[in-house]
Parts: sequence; structure tokens; C-alpha cells
Amino acid sequence: MCGIVGVVGSRNATDILMQGLEKLEYRGYDSAGIFVTGKNKKSKLVKSVGRIETLREKIGIDVAGTTGIGHTRWATHGKPTEDNAHPHASTSGRFVLVHNGVIENFVELHNEYLTDDIFKGQTDTEIAVHLIALFVEKDGLTTLDAFKKALGLIQGSYAFALMDANEPDTIYVAKNKSPLLIGLGDGYNMVCSDAMAMIRETSEFMEIHDQELVILKNDSVLVTDYAGNKIERDSYTAELDLSDIGKGTYPFYMLKEIDEQPTVMRHLISTYADANGKMKVAPEIVESVQKADRIYIIAAGTSYNAGFGAKTMLEELTNTPVELGLASEWGYDMPLLSAHPFFIFLTQSGETADSRQVLVKVNELGLPSLTITNVPGSTLSREATYTLLIGAGPEIAVASTKAYTGQIATLAFLAKAVGEAEGNTKAFEFDLVTELSLVAQSIEATLSEKEKIGEIVAKNLLTTRNAFYIGRKQDYFVAMEASLKLKEISYVQCEGFAAGELKHGTISLIEKGTPVIALISNNEKVALHTRGNVMETVARGASAIIIAEDGASRADDDIIVNAVHPYLSAISMIIPTQLIAYETSFQRGLDVDKPRNLAKAVTVE
Repeated sequence: MCGIVGVVGSRNATDILMQGLEKLEYRGYDSAGIFVTGKNKKSKLVKSVGRIETLREKIGIDVAGTTGIGHTRWATHGKPTEDNAHPHASTSGRFVLVHNGVIENFVELHNEYLTDDIFKGQTDTEIAVHLIALFVEKDGLTTLDAFKKALGLIQGSYAFALMDANEPDTIYVAKNKSPLLIGLGDGYNMVCSDAMAMIRETSEFMEIHDQELVILKNDSVLVTDYAGNKIERDSYTAELDLSDIGKGTYPFYMLKEIDEQPTVMRHLISTYADANGKMKVAPEIVESVQKADRIYIIAAGTSYNAGFGAKTMLEELTNTPVELGLASEWGYDMPLLSAHPFFIFLTQSGETADSRQVLVKVNELGLPSLTITNVPGSTLSREATYTLLIGAGPEIAVASTKAYTGQIATLAFLAKAVGEAEGNTKAFEFDLVTELSLVAQSIEATLSEKEKIGEIVAKNLLTTRNAFYIGRKQDYFVAMEASLKLKEISYVQCEGFAAGELKHGTISLIEKGTPVIALISNNEKVALHTRGNVMETVARGASAIIIAEDGASRADDDIIVNAVHPYLSAISMIIPTQLIAYETSFQRGLDVDKPRNLAKAVTVE
């Protein structure tokens, strides 16, 4: 999954598709492809592994048409191969499909309907297009009815764009928990997973909501629910600020950077793992950590919270105790160290003065150190023994988002590499490449809930002066970062607490209407305890909001996050809280990117 483009009714579909795919390159991908056709029904499907330029080299002058779909893929089901690349075709070649998301029951669908079919690859998407073909070619359904029937059977997240080679003037579109937009043109219409893909062609877009189906033609856009009821929806204009092109179509950098987090996850996979899933962390770093009897993570602010988010994972995979230190404290009061310490400095900018002050002392003691930063060549990167780069791209908004999640993911690669070198069974069982890919998908599913999260904010956070985040175990660490994000940019006094600590005095602060946001990831016993704490606050007048991971969730929970590996839940669970902070600041009319009194890089102690 990664990026989708499609166009119907253009005399130059191939060019539009290719330029759209190039605009989506920033999202990360390992293969790409396009399918084009026209009124003469001459169809061409071209796919390749690697960069977009490789695909371009394969496209001849005969690859032309007025309608087509294209895709950039990041491998989840099946390796990066041409057969696994999108678009996927039915056996006859009549039906062609691109897909973002994960079909959770694809194995069951195969076993029930498609055991006699021959598949070229290993993707869940290929199951979907074969299923549609089955319902048309054997059951006699129309393409639309076959698509609807398949949608009724498919479980999971998806953004689909489907073409029938016998209907060269139509693209069928549907989505659930995966972003997708309709672009409106003059004599042609488009579909894309990101407005940037089609901003050259149009600035007028229409949203598609979950479980909606769209029939796209060159002169019409019909939106319905799955029951066929027509839905009327206005389009909107994406205003591109040419004086600040770095934001693209986004009103604020923070929102753009929140949306970039799936790309950051995929970039880290390609940076620190090879095609076979083997870690690519420098051996000298791994060996240095192996020699340590204690790991000290030194950081400030969001980076400090990221260290806590990775603490359990680091300890369990490396078999080494981990201690967190606030840079501003350790710079003046270095505690008693273990016999063989290893220092990790977490810093987005690599210029954090407090952290550098500690690093200077570490260097004076001749101790090994590692800087994990987003900025190559920065001071802490230059002065530490080793460096691992996040590579998240420029983070402009003062409130850090993608650097936080990138730091935890980078620490995951380090932990797994050290654990495997140590022969730790848990490290070998932890398939980080797959699990981090699922995290990227979970993030995308949460990002599709922006409208819902905005409504929750409007109801609960627009006038309040105070708020609380609560959680247990890993969720407590997420609560710390979530509360920081909210107070940084919305100026709501917010604190993150261990849920069990409420009884020890904090609950006295609960008043009528006080928002209490509970974080509940997938741990049954802990989840029940946290829910009990929520009821205690509600009994005292709190307005409770529950963010729960699938598997620990209940039907009436406010936000449900896709389940991921417990080591990585600090990444997926933070996403809705980032959006809550953004929406609170935005709806209050504040400057989201530049909150008062704060700077992006703290370069003074």
C-alpha cells in the first residue's frame, strides 16, 4: 500500500498518472505501475520494481489512453516484485484494481471462493480483484453489483480504485479507513490518495467518507453509500500557498508532518533493514551496546517521552536496564553511573543545548555515546561516538510529531539488532519490518478519522482550561507526550498521569466537565483497571474520552486504534492525541505551528 492516482476522460491519461505518482514519491514505495485504456478498449498494464523512473523507461508510445489508474506500493503482503506490484488484474485481464490498506480476511476469502484460481503474487489485493471477477463472470453480476458484493465481504482497511476494461469511461472507487480524494477537472475527473498528486491538474477536490462508493466518469461523480443511497457533497478548493510551498496544500506544517508519519516508518524500514529483513545497524554500534551494563537515554521534552516509549522494548530485547535522564538535570547533577554505561542522546535538531552539556561530560569521561537525530551533521551528531539518523525530513512545526515516532522506530531497529546479536529469542521472534509496516497502516487508518476527532474536540476541549490524560504501563508514557502536545500548542493546562495515581491526590482536581482522556492499549487486566479509573472520574463530573486499541476496545469508545505489536504501541496510540492537540489549537484560532514562547530547537540551557 502507499499511493493511488486515477483519471477518467483525459486525452493524456498516461502523463497525468505518471506525474501524479511522482508527486507521491515522498510517501515511500518499492514498486509502481499504471493501467490505461481508451474508447478503443486497447488496454496496457505496466509495472516495475524500484523508482518511478524505472517505470517510465518501460512505458512506450503504445501505452496511451483516456482513462487509467496508477499506484506506488510499499510491500506488506509479499515481497517487492513485479507480480506483487499494483495494479492487479483478474485472470482474464478484464478487471484491474489498485488498493491501499489491509484486507484482514483475505485468506478466508480465498479458501471460500477462490481455491481454483491461479494467482501471480502473494498480495491481499489480488484476492479482491479475483473475487470481483468471480461475481461477474460466474454469477452474472454487473461490475457495480460485483464490487458492492465484494465490499460486503471484505474486512479491513482499504482505498480501492477499480476498472473494467469493457467500461473504459468509468472508475469505481470505495474506501474504508484509508485516505482517498476525488479531484474535479474540466472534462475529466480524478481519484488520488493525496491532493498533492493531482494539484497540477486541479485545485478542486471532494472528500470520500468511509464505506462510500463513487462512480467516476469524465463528466459526472456519483457518490453513494453501500446500499446505493445517493450522497450529495460539496467540493472544496485546496489553496496552495506559493510563498510557502513547503506546506503544500496544508494549512499548517504540523498537520502535514502528522500526515507524513507513515512515510517516516517506511523510510526507516528501507534505511535500517535489507530486503530479507536483516538489520542494517552498524556492527560497531551493536557491539558497543552489547558491552554496556546499563543504557542511559538523555533527552528533553518530546524526545524524553520518546525514550520512555521505547524503554520496555529496549530492556526486553537487549537484556540491559534502561534509565532515562532529563538533559537539563543531568547537565548539572550527573548521578552515580554503572560500571559500563552506554549513552543514547535523543534530539530532533541535534542542537539541544542541555543534551550537549551532558554529552560534553560523557566525552570527558571517555564513555561511548550514540546520537539519534533528524538532522545530519548537527552538533550532537558530530560530537557523539556514533549516529543513527531518523531521516524524517524537515520538521518545521514547533510541536514535534514525526520526530517522536521516528525516534521510537529507530530505537526499535537498534534494540532488535542488539538482541539478535545477543541471541535473544524475543528479538528473533519480533518481525520488525512487518510490524512497523502494520504501524504505518494503523497511522493511516487513524489519519482518516480527522473529522471525527475534530468533532470530539469541538464538544470537549474548546473552552476548558484543564484536561488530563491517563494510562497504565506503556499508555502512561504516551499520556506524558499527549499532554505535552496539547498544552504546547493549545495552552490548555494538561497533565499526563499513571491512571492508578488518581486516587493519590490527583482526582481532587476533577471538576464538572473536566476532560479526562484515557489511553487503553491491548492488555486485558490493565485495560479493566484503567476503565475503572475512568468511572471514578466520571462519578466526579469528568467528561471522559476513551482512546482504545482494537482488541481492548468497546463499541462505545470514542476512538479505536488498529492493534499493533505492544513494543510499538507508543507510536500508533500517540497519533489520535497529536490530532486532538492540532484540532484544539486550530479550532481555538491559535497559531498551530508557532505557539507562544516556544522555539523549535532549544539552543540555550
